[in-house]
Amino acid sequence: MVSQLKSHLTVEEYLALERGSEEKSEYLQGETFAMTGASIKHNLITGNIFAELKRQLRQTDCHAFVSDMRVGVPAEELYTYPDVVVVCGEPKLEDEYLDTLLNPVLIIEVLSKSTASYDRVTKFRYYRTIESLAEYLLVAQNQQRVEQYTKQPDGRWLLTDISSPESVVELASVGCGLRLKDIYERVEF
Repeated sequence: MVSQLKSHLTVEEYLALERGSEEKSEYLQGETFAMTGASIKHNLITGNIFAELKRQLRQTDCHAFVSDMRVGVPAEELYTYPDVVVVCGEPKLEDEYLDTLLNPVLIIEVLSKSTASYDRVTKFRYYRTIESLAEYLLVAQNQQRVEQYTKQPDGRWLLTDISSPESVVELASVGCGLRLKDIYERVEF
């Protein structure tokens, strides 16, 4: 998320514009931000994660989506496009357009220099208000490192920092495991 477009749109105005646009933008409390292209590392990592999750979720009621699935956090007036998102069971969608998911269980963001702070602090603060969300992963692209936030039964979030290439990120929310070496397959540092 880099450049700000016209500010102070209503949610309805944003969604109408977004649905008719060739370009994607995120929306936060009346302001829109144009989405920019991603690096080759970012694309490789996102693709690796999506492919592995899609393979492992094949025989379940969970579905993985890559960055074109908009996630809405209406209570916080946030509409965004996570790098990878997983929903289990019946997807709850905002309206008849069927393009804004409201009940993700897992959200994954691949960090970049321009978005790392926003993904780590602001977005996560808003994501935590999604009742269905059980896990949030932040995946570095400049080193092999995953920050896994897991919602605990009492509502607190537990951080697990994973950086060993032989480690597996156990995703209890969707019954999958992602090996770091698979996440970073063909990624050069």
